[in-house]
Amino acid sequence: MGQRRAQVLQAAIELLDEAGLDALTMRLLAARLGVRPSALYRHYPSKQALLDAMVTRLATPPGGGAPLPDGPWDERLRAVATGTREVMLAHRDGARLMSTFHDPGAEPVAVFQGLVTALAATGAPAETAAIAVDTVLAYVNGYTIEEQARSTSADARPQERRDQAFLEGLELIITGVRTSLSLS
Repeated sequence: MGQRRAQVLQAAIELLDEAGLDALTMRLLAARLGVRPSALYRHYPSKQALLDAMVTRLATPPGGGAPLPDGPWDERLRAVATGTREVMLAHRDGARLMSTFHDPGAEPVAVFQGLVTALAATGAPAETAAIAVDTVLAYVNGYTIEEQARSTSADARPQERRDQAFLEGLELIITGVRTSLSLS
């Protein structure tokens, strides 16, 4: 990635954290960078392309690549789910941003496919494995969208309780996958 393109991407992430997804506009980003909005389109052909790049950046561990943790399918799925939630929570409207992608990039796709492969290796049909992984990731996104929306309201539950509730819901889904597929 070119240096200027990387600067635009970093400024967009900083603007997301400061102003939120609704306020993230190409015009405001251009003003922050001291350029005309049309200059941004040299680096990202559309706002959607910029949002997709932001998702890829946030979903890719520092140093590049998106290695899956070692271990059984359920440990891998649990690790990706909790790690994804942490990334989303680290950024204002992070979960909403993640739900905007059209092209998530190679790294997040590789993680998804790796999880499907790990689950399919236990004997689950590939289509069913993909549905199971997609269901877990949809849970992560939906839970975190609600969590971030409520963090600005009167939700007085401490973070520890929200973390516990998230993990309990995740375990319900993983147990359901294990039971419905008769996996160990």
